[in-house]
Amino acid sequence: MSNTIRKAALLQKRKWRIRKTVTGTAARPRLSVKFSGKHIYAQAIDDAAGKTLVFLSTLDAEVKKQNAKGNVSGAKLVGGAFATKAKAAGINAVVFDRNGRRFHGRVKTFADAAREGGLQF
Repeated sequence: MSNTIRKAALLQKRKWRIRKTVTGTAARPRLSVKFSGKHIYAQAIDDAAGKTLVFLSTLDAEVKKQNAKGNVSGAKLVGGAFATKAKAAGINAVVFDRNGRRFHGRVKTFADAAREGGLQF
């Protein structure tokens, strides 16, 4: 098994392990964050209904104007913009789903910016 396949399998195991315990409701949705090589995607999900309540990424026009990319500074911009959009939708508290990633770097920066924007974890 190559290193790439092994790392992907370990990441998937971490995702499943986390998802067993982290669930979102309408009152406190799950804030899921995904990082690709170039972009950041964040969404607030009501797992009971199976619906996405709020979605934001670096591809959205309002974030793209600020020249946000998939790096740490982009994570800060997306985190703040997501908090603003979630507050406008009536979401004040979320359960943070780091999607198998360590709480470090881009994940931590995104979470801190969302907290500064007014979301409670």
